[in-house]
Amino acid sequence: MQSLIKNEGLEDKIKIDSAGTHGWHNGEGADLRAVHCAKGFGIDLTYICSRPLVLDDFDSFDLILIMDEANKRDIGNIITRSSNHDDILARLDKVHKILEYAPDWGEDVPDPYYNDRFDEVFMMLQDACQNVLEEVKKHI
Repeated sequence: MQSLIKNEGLEDKIKIDSAGTHGWHNGEGADLRAVHCAKGFGIDLTYICSRPLVLDDFDSFDLILIMDEANKRDIGNIITRSSNHDDILARLDKVHKILEYAPDWGEDVPDPYYNDRFDEVFMMLQDACQNVLEEVKKHI
């Protein structure tokens, strides 16, 4: 997504970040297989550093894109632990599966960590991110 935003010259208008719903890899860089895959598509992921999703992210961002149902459950747990009813609904309203923006690929993004489908996942996300960007551009 960062690459697409940069190519459109919209870095000063669109703020993005990446976060995980679990702390298993906090502070670590991207999986080397993902780095290699992205490099093949002309994208540098070496700057990526894992961090956890925090409640403040729901105030800082208009859209929270997730990969699958497990992320949705995890985010629900994060939100409900620290929010009142109205905040819960407003925060959940920001959460969408990324493949809602590229439905031909299915509903959930498979985790390439376990099946080594990094190229396929990259193409899924590239399509979805392009469509997200087109939607976001309508609102800036």
